[in-house]
Amino acid sequence: MVRTPLTPGERERGERFGVLLREARGGRSMVDVAAAAGVSAETLRKIETGRAPTPSFFTVAALAYALGLSLDELATACADPAEEEGAALSA
Repeated sequence: MVRTPLTPGERERGERFGVLLREARGGRSMVDVAAAAGVSAETLRKIETGRAPTPSFFTVAALAYALGLSLDELATACADPAEEEGAALSA
């Protein structure tokens, strides 16, 4: 199975997600957060640096739980600002 290349928007969303995770992690080590989420530190590093911009739902949920974030917070924080603006204008 061949994976479809990511769009620039998907890559940007992945970068926003990585920044959010780094900020939420604060002073906690990458190893501690990864262990609490049940993922490898390498996986967390790839997500935080944008090298893995589309982690699985269960990885996202586990990281959110380990960092005390809600999935709603993550979705809002990682949304494309242009899409958010368009949604607000159409409402």
